[in-house]
Amino acid sequence: MEDWITGTFAVLGTLLVIAGATLIVLRTLGRLAGPARDPDATPTAPLAGPGAGEPAAGRRFSLRRLSPATQLIGWGVVLLVVAALTVGVISFGISLEAGTQ
Repeated sequence: MEDWITGTFAVLGTLLVIAGATLIVLRTLGRLAGPARDPDATPTAPLAGPGAGEPAAGRRFSLRRLSPATQLIGWGVVLLVVAALTVGVISFGISLEAGTQ
């Protein structure tokens, strides 16, 4: 059973990483359409005031800000790490010693 889980996670993780990389390459080559943008539109300036350009407190990093391709790659890496933990490629060892005299 452990081998099936490891194999499945390894295959899915690899596919997710490849899919994310493919999306990045296609978007870079211009073959995948992104959100429609008006080339003549001028960017609007943010409202002036305290903290106008700063993110809200506690929201400096959000997974929602990542592109779908980056999310695919991230989940693929997570699955590959879980598969490596299951097989035993990555292992943790803890040893405690009591120094008695």
